[in-house]
Amino acid sequence: MNLSKSELKEFLEEKYDLYNRPKFIENDPISIPHIFTGKEDIEIAGFLTATISWGNRTSIINNAKKLIQLMDDAPFDFIMNFENPDLKRFQKFVHRTFNGEDCIYFLKSLKNIYQYHGGLEDVFNHLINKGGNIIDSIIYLNKVFFELDHPERTRKHIANPLKKASAKRINMFLRWMVRNDKRGVDFGVWNTIKPSELFCPLDVHSRKVARKLGLLNRKANDLTSVIELTENLRKLDPTDPVKYDFALFGLGIYEKF
Repeated sequence: MNLSKSELKEFLEEKYDLYNRPKFIENDPISIPHIFTGKEDIEIAGFLTATISWGNRTSIINNAKKLIQLMDDAPFDFIMNFENPDLKRFQKFVHRTFNGEDCIYFLKSLKNIYQYHGGLEDVFNHLINKGGNIIDSIIYLNKVFFELDHPERTRKHIANPLKKASAKRINMFLRWMVRNDKRGVDFGVWNTIKPSELFCPLDVHSRKVARKLGLLNRKANDLTSVIELTENLRKLDPTDPVKYDFALFGLGIYEKF
């Protein structure tokens, strides 16, 4: 599909407007953090939901709901106040390769982050405050997240850009937390990171559409491709490039573009 830059921008703006609407929330994992109104509840529910966001969307949503129910439908209160015996109920939790052992470590690590690192927003903002970017932030998240004794197997559930990972799920989570366009889908509960600093989540739908539109030429689905795609989106909207994630994903999943 050969479009001029202005035609491409107009096309993507139209699709962004079409798919960035609350009616699409119901069938998307973002529906889980939308259960809540408190900042910390939103970010914890969002982080855990994003962590298991691969595979069938119905299965993702159902398992994320189970996880929230196991936390007594109060994620932040549970994280701050659980005792070790409270974690037994998570032993049988499973979503694909994310199992009870992984889940229990995630809860312990989140408790550590909220008690000793100021919460998830502060962790992601730590290096941005010092002139770093989101990729640096995700690398720092890895360091903080696994500073407790942990099962080695659990490391695979937090993407590491040092291994060239695309970090799709973390970038999706950051879009939810940071973008604040008052459209009722993304939350915009974090104001320390600018939307212009985000990187586009590279999922199976967005990457196929991006390649068809000439926004992504690289064949691999890795960190370098994320950077290439995001740089091309920044040429269309430098202040909010990741809004086009709605367009790319919507074109792929709803229009089979």
